[in-house]
Amino acid sequence: MNEMQEAREIINEVDREMARLFERRMDAARMVAAYKKENGLPIDDFTREEEIIRRNSDYIQNEEYRSYYVNFLKSNIKISKDLQHRLLEGMTVAYSGVEGAFANIAAKRIFPDARCLAFADFKAAYRAVEKGNCDCVILPIENSFNGDVGNVLDLAFFGSLYINGVYEADVVQNLLTVKGATLSDIKSVISHPQALGQCAGFIEKHGWDSENAVNTAVAAKSVAEAGDKSVAAIGSVEAAQQYGLQVLAEKINDSGTNTTRFAVFSRSNRTPAPGDDRFIMLFTVKNVAGALGEAISIIGHHGFNLRALKSRPTKELVWDYFFYAEGEGNINSEQGRAMLEQLKEYCSILKIAGSYEKEVHI
Repeated sequence: MNEMQEAREIINEVDREMARLFERRMDAARMVAAYKKENGLPIDDFTREEEIIRRNSDYIQNEEYRSYYVNFLKSNIKISKDLQHRLLEGMTVAYSGVEGAFANIAAKRIFPDARCLAFADFKAAYRAVEKGNCDCVILPIENSFNGDVGNVLDLAFFGSLYINGVYEADVVQNLLTVKGATLSDIKSVISHPQALGQCAGFIEKHGWDSENAVNTAVAAKSVAEAGDKSVAAIGSVEAAQQYGLQVLAEKINDSGTNTTRFAVFSRSNRTPAPGDDRFIMLFTVKNVAGALGEAISIIGHHGFNLRALKSRPTKELVWDYFFYAEGEGNINSEQGRAMLEQLKEYCSILKIAGSYEKEVHI
């Protein structure tokens, strides 16, 4: 056997083994896709991809081959994700509103292969996942300009779903009108109350009346259907495109840094990961003096930083409240378990809505 024949035999043997290992890897990718669908997680996980490339490239001893192996790894990752994209085409994501709503835009960015289903309001979208009619639901929890979305915090406390990720999306509000309308034609604007609040200065400057809508996309749809040049909507460019409106004025937000935080809720609680450094906790405190202060002190004592603490009425008793807390740190760690155990002394209800690695900007 000459050197060429020997080399070809080696390549054939390696290729046979690689084919077997490739099938094992794709079987694992299929398992990953099923897990992501069940837990409402996106396919892209760039932190994990970087970790795979960094760790696995260290296995290569011949420095000359390292860059080629990195390209090989990137190709493997892409192929794995291609399979996951195909498998997740049947995934259904609920959101509140109609096409062109900011929640719909966020859902498409997080789950580009999924089928997005619109519901009339937050509660209906949330219940669709609880009942098993949808795989997950994406709901806004906070806007940087107008604050909390209280109804969604209530669903997080009273409902049975888990938060498996939080995503930040820039919100750019625009003035949408029927084609041919001018600023002088407009007498009133319609949109979601938060959008109206975000653009209050612009509205006041022009002296327009305002009217509430369920959400920005519904407002755009109603303006398109009415065909009235005197009524404008406030919403996204996508909503204008969806309903055949013109964007008469762009970026009319009073604040240039307008961001909405969306949470993805699913029926399953994702498996805790060592890299988790965010958590959302909901609790009520016992009716004893200093209980809330003690609870906050316990959280800090165990090394966890509270990023937010908000109160909401339980609606069950007059002047009775639950607390929504967002914290930094791994709540699944030994310190986290010790903290939760100690909190039980002062909390009558204690619920971990979810933990995740970090917030992702979409």
